[in-house]
Amino acid sequence: MTTSTKGNASKRKEVSPAVLVLEDGRMFRGRAYGAVGVTFGEAVFSTGMTGYQETLTDPSYHRQVVVMTAPHVGNTGVNDEDPESKQIWVAGYVVRDPARVPSNWRSRRSLDEELVKQGVVGISGIDTRALTRHLRESGAMRVGIFSGNALPDEGTMLAEVRQAPEMKGASLYEEVATKEAYVVPAIGEKKFTVAAVDLGIKGMTPHRMAERGIEVHVLPATATAEDIYAVNPDGVFFSNGPGDPEKADHPVSVMQAVLERRTPLFGICFGNQILGRALGFGTYKLKYGHRGINQPVQDRTTGKVEVTAHNHGFAVDAPLDKVSDTPYGRAQVSHVCLNDDVVEGLQLLDQPAFSVQYHPEAAAGPHDAAYLFDRFVSLMEGQRA
Repeated sequence: MTTSTKGNASKRKEVSPAVLVLEDGRMFRGRAYGAVGVTFGEAVFSTGMTGYQETLTDPSYHRQVVVMTAPHVGNTGVNDEDPESKQIWVAGYVVRDPARVPSNWRSRRSLDEELVKQGVVGISGIDTRALTRHLRESGAMRVGIFSGNALPDEGTMLAEVRQAPEMKGASLYEEVATKEAYVVPAIGEKKFTVAAVDLGIKGMTPHRMAERGIEVHVLPATATAEDIYAVNPDGVFFSNGPGDPEKADHPVSVMQAVLERRTPLFGICFGNQILGRALGFGTYKLKYGHRGINQPVQDRTTGKVEVTAHNHGFAVDAPLDKVSDTPYGRAQVSHVCLNDDVVEGLQLLDQPAFSVQYHPEAAAGPHDAAYLFDRFVSLMEGQRA
C-alpha cells in the first residue's frame, strides 16, 4: 500500500534558498526558515534541548543569531503562555530540522508561522553540528543570513557581514527595557516591595518573586536612585540584559548608590556584571559564551553543584580564590562554572548584596537554582529585623 502526497501539494509552500555567512568567510547553504530576507548579528549557539520559545523571547538575545544545537526544533509549536517578553528578540534563527507538524496541547501555531509573523529571518537544513564546532573553535562572530530567490554573490554577502556592528562595545540594554514603570503584584499576602531595574528582564523573574509574596515595581533602565527609593523598596533587583557591560555606566552608578544605602540587592546575569563593575572589577568577552540549560555551577557557599540555565557572552574578571576589598566592603566569588572556571556569582560579606551570572528563574531550564530567590527574601527579612 502506498500513500499519495499529491493532495497536500497545494498546501506546501515553496521554500526559498538561504545562505548563512560568517565573518571569517565560512558559508552554509540551506533553506529559508521563518521570514525571507536578510539579517545580521552575532552568531552564538544554545545547547538547550527544550525551551526554544523562551530563548527566542529573552531580551538578552537582542542582536544575536542563535544556532540551536538540538537537531529537531519546533516540535511543540508556539503557545501564548511561555513568552518571556512581548516579542521575539533574536536577530536570526538557525535550525537543522524544523518540525513539519507541531504537536502539543498548548500549541496555537507553528514556530515557522510565528517567525514569519514577527519578521525573524532564519535558515534550516544546514549542519548545525559543524557550525557549532566551528564557533567553539573560532569563537562567536558576526554573521548574516540571506534568503530569497535572488541572492547576492558571495563577495557581496561577506562584505555586508563584515560591515555589521560587533557585540563588543555595543550598548543595547535601553533598546529592550520597558519605557514605563509597571507593577507585578504579590501572589497571596504581600510581604515585601522590590524595585526591579529592567535591563532586559524576563517575565518569569518578577513572577518568581511574586510567588514569594513580593510586590515587584519594574522600572526602566534609565531609572535613577531617586526613582528606586520612591517606591520605598525592601530590596533592589537588577535584571539580565544584552550588550557589553562596559557600556552600562548608568546602571553601575545607580547600583553604587544602592550599595551606599546598604539596601538588600540581587542581580542576575547582566546584573551580575553590573555588580562586578560597581565593586571595581573588570569584565571581558568570552570566546563563545555560555548558552543553554545544562551548565554545571558550584555554589561555593554551600559546596553544592547545580545544573543551570545560561545566556551570557561576557563575564566578570574577579579573583576566584581570595576575598577582595572594595569600596562597599569585602567581596568574594560565590559561584563558579565547573566547565571553565568562569565567575558565575558574587557576594558581599559586609552587607546584603549578591548576584549570579545565570538564570535561577529557569524559563526554560532546571530548577536547581530557585533557592536564590529565597536567599534574597532572607536578606530582606534580616534587614527588616
